[in-house]
Amino acid sequence: MGILARLFGTETRAAGEGDVRLSDPYLGEFFGIQGRGGTVTPDAVLSNLAVAARCVALRSEMMASVGLYLYRRTENGGRERADDNPLYGVLHDIANPNMTAFEAREFLVRSLDLTGNAYARIERNARGQVTALYPLAPLSVGVERLASGRLRYRVSQERGAPYILLQEEMLHLRGPSRDGILGQSPISISRGSLGLALTNHDTASALSANSLRPSGILSFAERLTPEQRIQVRKSMEERYVGSDKAGKLMVMDGGAKFERMAFTPEDAEFLDSRKLGNEDVARIFGLPPTSVGITDKATYSNTEQEGRALVQNALGPLAGRIEAAMLRCLLTDVSRRFLYVEHDLDTLLRGDVKARFEAYRLGREIGAFSPNDIRRRENEPPIANGDVYHQPANWMPLGNTAPAAAPVVEA
Repeated sequence: MGILARLFGTETRAAGEGDVRLSDPYLGEFFGIQGRGGTVTPDAVLSNLAVAARCVALRSEMMASVGLYLYRRTENGGRERADDNPLYGVLHDIANPNMTAFEAREFLVRSLDLTGNAYARIERNARGQVTALYPLAPLSVGVERLASGRLRYRVSQERGAPYILLQEEMLHLRGPSRDGILGQSPISISRGSLGLALTNHDTASALSANSLRPSGILSFAERLTPEQRIQVRKSMEERYVGSDKAGKLMVMDGGAKFERMAFTPEDAEFLDSRKLGNEDVARIFGLPPTSVGITDKATYSNTEQEGRALVQNALGPLAGRIEAAMLRCLLTDVSRRFLYVEHDLDTLLRGDVKARFEAYRLGREIGAFSPNDIRRRENEPPIANGDVYHQPANWMPLGNTAPAAAPVVEA
């Protein structure tokens, strides 16, 4: 960076030496996701832990399925959908010519859960309004912090040289962060617990491959030569080791005796430890056990409560994180004064038909809802004269007295 650029703070796309702090996602993947019992990578976790795959799929699919709207604040303190802004269609309908809004949002949430960061290239029109979002593979993006404190993004390509995007050209969703630049995923934060779950999975796979037979000692009454030992071991492995040889009859002569050395999975409470590992994985992603198929302790009463906990404790904070990042990256300083982005999570909290309409009846009786308000919530068209609000006739402002009854005049 030259002297004039340092004085006036000119920002360029060229990479300068000594002016940036590079946060390489590949190095973070290598150094930050090493766990005990093996390498805890997103691919290893999703391939071997069905609960983790379900957690990631559930969070990304549910967040992509709920409505994401751009709202405009009105003068009377209310709000209305800003469907005349191009960003509304990008978030709700079509993200770019190749992806729907559902697919793009699912990809971003999935990247956020697996790597801690999600990126999308922003395309704007001449007025600075967002017209398209192009999600990028998170491991292909490196973040550079300039001397001014602003961020710049270096995007690697499979073919061709990498290119640079400025801060206004990138949507960056980040998880919990140590430096405020790169986020951490639940996998990297809880790699110790996930490493134990992967170790249990590998142990179960090894036992299954060995037909659930533990190791042991094959002893003979007489001393064997080294060649005989090798021959006996090879013969036993060829005939009796492997899941395809389970159930075969073992015949030994020459005074041979087999003694088991290791505990069985039941003796070591191995199955219980695997169940505990599945519950830990669900806790790592903030999901109730019943939502990912762990129904050991599920009852009719707590299943409904855990369904609400799924929205309030898992999806609610995730939605807030996404909305804040979109507010920072997609809207300008001026537009943020009257525009904002919000998910519609109420659709996930609605009860059954009876409970829902009981709530509607109560809301209409106290004047909170009109008939058309209720119909809009049920995705029904409005009706004529349906925007009238009512309140009980016996309600009056506090401190007022009821009007005196008119005197009865006898004819």
